[in-house]
Amino acid sequence: MEFALCVLIFFTVMLLTLEFARMLYVWTTVQEVTRRAARAAAVTDFSDAGAIGQLRSNAILGGASVPLAPFLTTARLRIEYLSQAGSGALSPVSSMPACPAANKANCARDPNGGDCIRYVRAAICSTASGACDPVPYVPMTPLLPIPVNVPPSPALIPAQSLGWRPGMASCS
Repeated sequence: MEFALCVLIFFTVMLLTLEFARMLYVWTTVQEVTRRAARAAAVTDFSDAGAIGQLRSNAILGGASVPLAPFLTTARLRIEYLSQAGSGALSPVSSMPACPAANKANCARDPNGGDCIRYVRAAICSTASGACDPVPYVPMTPLLPIPVNVPPSPALIPAQSLGWRPGMASCS
Protein backbone atom coordinates (compact mmCIF):
# COMPACT_ATOMS: atom_id res chain seq x y z
CA MET A 1 0.00 0.00 0.00
CA GLU A 2 2.81 2.39 0.86
CA PHE A 3 4.59 1.50 -2.36
CA ALA A 4 1.47 2.25 -4.41
CA LEU A 5 1.11 5.68 -2.82
CA CYS A 6 4.80 6.48 -3.26
CA VAL A 7 4.78 5.36 -6.91
CA LEU A 8 1.71 7.49 -7.60
CA ILE A 9 3.36 10.58 -6.11
CA PHE A 10 6.66 9.80 -7.87
CA PHE A 11 5.06 9.44 -11.31
CA THR A 12 2.97 12.58 -10.81
CA VAL A 13 6.07 14.60 -9.96
CA MET A 14 7.94 13.05 -12.89
CA LEU A 15 5.13 13.85 -15.35
CA LEU A 16 4.92 17.43 -14.06
CA THR A 17 8.69 17.82 -14.44
CA LEU A 18 8.61 16.48 -18.01
CA GLU A 19 5.67 18.71 -18.90
CA PHE A 20 7.41 21.79 -17.47
CA ALA A 21 10.57 20.96 -19.45
CA ARG A 22 8.50 20.54 -22.63
CA MET A 23 6.77 23.87 -21.99
CA LEU A 24 10.15 25.62 -21.69
CA TYR A 25 11.30 23.87 -24.88
CA VAL A 26 8.20 25.08 -26.74
CA TRP A 27 8.64 28.68 -25.56
CA THR A 28 12.31 28.71 -26.56
CA THR A 29 11.56 27.09 -29.91
CA VAL A 30 8.83 29.62 -30.69
CA GLN A 31 11.34 32.44 -30.20
CA GLU A 32 13.77 30.73 -32.58
CA VAL A 33 11.02 30.03 -35.14
CA THR A 34 9.85 33.66 -35.25
CA ARG A 35 13.44 34.94 -35.44
CA ARG A 36 14.23 32.57 -38.33
CA ALA A 37 11.00 33.44 -40.15
CA ALA A 38 11.51 37.20 -39.87
CA ARG A 39 15.13 36.97 -40.98
CA ALA A 40 14.25 34.79 -43.97
CA ALA A 41 11.25 36.97 -44.93
CA ALA A 42 13.50 40.05 -44.99
CA VAL A 43 15.49 38.53 -47.89
CA THR A 44 12.81 36.42 -49.65
CA ASP A 45 10.60 37.53 -52.54
CA PHE A 46 7.21 38.20 -50.92
CA SER A 47 5.41 37.90 -54.27
CA ASP A 48 6.54 34.27 -54.76
CA ALA A 49 4.03 32.02 -52.93
CA GLY A 50 6.29 28.98 -53.30
CA ALA A 51 9.22 30.79 -51.70
CA ILE A 52 7.04 31.98 -48.81
CA GLY A 53 5.72 28.44 -48.28
CA GLN A 54 9.27 27.11 -48.20
CA LEU A 55 10.24 29.90 -45.80
CA ARG A 56 7.43 28.90 -43.42
CA SER A 57 8.43 25.23 -43.53
CA ASN A 58 12.10 26.03 -42.91
CA ALA A 59 11.25 28.37 -40.04
CA ILE A 60 9.18 25.63 -38.36
CA LEU A 61 12.36 23.54 -38.30
CA GLY A 62 11.81 21.92 -41.68
CA GLY A 63 8.35 20.43 -41.17
CA ALA A 64 4.67 21.20 -40.96
CA SER A 65 4.77 21.59 -37.17
CA VAL A 66 7.29 22.09 -34.37
CA PRO A 67 8.73 18.82 -33.01
CA LEU A 68 7.11 17.92 -29.65
CA ALA A 69 4.49 20.63 -30.25
CA PRO A 70 2.12 19.53 -33.03
CA PHE A 71 -0.23 22.41 -32.20
CA LEU A 72 2.39 24.90 -33.53
CA THR A 73 2.04 24.63 -37.31
CA THR A 74 3.03 26.70 -40.33
CA ALA A 75 -0.56 28.00 -40.42
CA ARG A 76 0.03 29.72 -37.07
CA LEU A 77 3.17 31.49 -38.26
CA ARG A 78 2.16 35.03 -39.20
CA ILE A 79 4.49 37.12 -41.36
CA GLU A 80 3.63 40.80 -41.68
CA TYR A 81 5.22 43.46 -43.87
CA LEU A 82 5.25 46.86 -42.19
CA SER A 83 5.68 50.46 -43.29
CA GLN A 84 7.00 53.22 -41.06
CA ALA A 85 5.34 56.61 -40.90
CA GLY A 86 7.37 59.81 -40.47
CA SER A 87 6.47 59.73 -36.76
CA GLY A 88 8.13 56.31 -36.43
CA ALA A 89 4.88 54.39 -35.99
CA LEU A 90 4.78 50.98 -37.66
CA SER A 91 1.69 49.74 -39.47
CA PRO A 92 0.90 46.98 -41.97
CA VAL A 93 1.66 48.00 -45.56
CA SER A 94 -1.48 49.58 -46.96
CA SER A 95 -1.02 48.27 -50.51
CA MET A 96 1.53 45.53 -51.10
CA PRO A 97 3.92 46.20 -53.97
CA ALA A 98 3.69 43.77 -56.87
CA CYS A 99 7.30 42.62 -56.50
CA PRO A 100 10.59 43.50 -54.75
CA ALA A 101 11.59 45.88 -57.60
CA ALA A 102 8.32 47.80 -57.14
CA ASN A 103 8.98 48.01 -53.39
CA LYS A 104 12.46 49.40 -54.06
CA ALA A 105 10.93 52.06 -56.33
CA ASN A 106 8.21 52.87 -53.77
CA CYS A 107 10.77 53.28 -50.99
CA ALA A 108 13.00 55.47 -53.19
CA ARG A 109 9.98 57.68 -53.97
CA ASP A 110 8.68 57.94 -50.37
CA PRO A 111 10.42 55.95 -47.60
CA ASN A 112 7.59 56.79 -45.17
CA GLY A 113 4.78 55.91 -47.59
CA GLY A 114 2.21 53.25 -46.85
CA ASP A 115 3.37 51.16 -49.83
CA CYS A 116 7.05 50.94 -48.78
CA ILE A 117 7.99 47.79 -46.85
CA ARG A 118 10.48 48.89 -44.18
CA TYR A 119 10.18 46.08 -41.61
CA VAL A 120 9.17 42.43 -41.42
CA ARG A 121 7.52 40.99 -38.32
CA ALA A 122 6.93 37.30 -37.59
CA ALA A 123 4.89 35.92 -34.70
CA ILE A 124 3.04 32.77 -33.67
CA CYS A 125 -0.68 33.60 -33.46
CA SER A 126 -3.81 31.56 -32.95
CA THR A 127 -5.41 32.96 -36.12
CA ALA A 128 -4.03 33.94 -39.52
CA SER A 129 -5.56 37.42 -39.45
CA GLY A 130 -6.87 39.94 -36.96
CA ALA A 131 -5.41 40.37 -33.50
CA CYS A 132 -2.42 38.19 -32.66
CA ASP A 133 -3.89 36.14 -29.84
CA PRO A 134 -1.59 33.65 -28.11
CA VAL A 135 -1.87 29.96 -28.91
CA PRO A 136 -3.14 27.83 -26.01
CA TYR A 137 -0.54 25.38 -24.72
CA VAL A 138 -1.59 21.74 -25.19
CA PRO A 139 -0.04 19.37 -22.62
CA MET A 140 1.22 15.88 -23.53
CA THR A 141 -1.43 14.21 -21.39
CA PRO A 142 -4.93 15.49 -20.76
CA LEU A 143 -4.53 14.40 -17.13
CA LEU A 144 -2.41 17.49 -16.45
CA PRO A 145 -4.43 20.49 -17.62
CA ILE A 146 -2.11 23.50 -17.75
CA PRO A 147 -4.02 26.72 -18.45
CA VAL A 148 -1.20 28.72 -20.07
CA ASN A 149 -0.62 30.23 -23.49
CA VAL A 150 2.40 30.10 -25.73
CA PRO A 151 3.67 33.68 -26.08
CA PRO A 152 3.52 35.05 -29.66
CA SER A 153 7.24 36.00 -29.43
CA PRO A 154 7.17 38.58 -32.23
CA ALA A 155 10.46 39.19 -34.06
CA LEU A 156 10.93 42.48 -35.91
CA ILE A 157 13.65 42.74 -38.58
CA PRO A 158 14.40 45.65 -40.96
CA ALA A 159 13.47 44.71 -44.53
CA GLN A 160 16.54 44.02 -46.60
CA SER A 161 16.51 42.87 -50.22
CA LEU A 162 13.07 41.20 -50.06
CA GLY A 163 14.32 39.07 -52.94
CA TRP A 164 15.45 41.98 -55.13
CA ARG A 165 18.67 41.47 -57.09
CA PRO A 166 20.57 44.00 -59.21
CA GLY A 167 19.35 43.82 -62.79
CA MET A 168 16.01 42.30 -61.79
CA ALA A 169 13.26 43.18 -64.25
CA SER A 170 10.55 45.52 -63.07
CA CYS A 171 7.17 43.90 -62.50
CA SER A 172 5.03 46.95 -63.14
